[in-house]
Amino acid sequence: MTDGPHDYRVVDSRTVYDGAILALRVDEVTMPGGGTAKREIVEHHGAVAIVAVDNWGRIATVTQYRHAVQRPLRELPAGLMDSGGDETPVQAAARELVEEVGVEAESWHSLVDVASSPGFTDEALRVFLAQDLTSVDRPEAHDEEADMEIEWVALDDAVAMVFSGEIVNVTSVSGILAYAHALSAEIELRRPDAPWADQPTALDRRHG
Repeated sequence: MTDGPHDYRVVDSRTVYDGAILALRVDEVTMPGGGTAKREIVEHHGAVAIVAVDNWGRIATVTQYRHAVQRPLRELPAGLMDSGGDETPVQAAARELVEEVGVEAESWHSLVDVASSPGFTDEALRVFLAQDLTSVDRPEAHDEEADMEIEWVALDDAVAMVFSGEIVNVTSVSGILAYAHALSAEIELRRPDAPWADQPTALDRRHG
């Protein structure tokens, strides 16, 4: 029996790699029973994704080459909060929506928060619901985004793509299913600036 939850204290920490969009550190952490264990942690900028819904109830999807899996993936519009901590999450989402889809949104809500793989990384993403859309010019795209395909998809079709395995990106799966449930259950969504407990900060502090 213990008197309460174990205090997982970091007794040593070293940086193995420090790059532009991630860092790898190794922490030595106290464990129940008196020992310690090493934990490899990937620090990552926070990211955002957007379920953008047009007047016909369709959602915006983009198909983009992802080199880690070496194939194009159909996803929600998304991107890193990579402006050195100067952007709020919803500002980053608004920027990404313009850059990737060429639309602005009048109405924003926080839809769902996702810790992508908390066993080894602090990467977390907030998925926003964007509505009342207006078309705008997209800025010139570069690298993989220059080859990006945009398609507006009916919600039922997007849900079917999740269950058929066509959409596999964890953020997109979470956002699409969360929106489908929120819509059918008439759930009141959080405001766009709602507290985000797991928003990553370590990499911004490191590079600040």
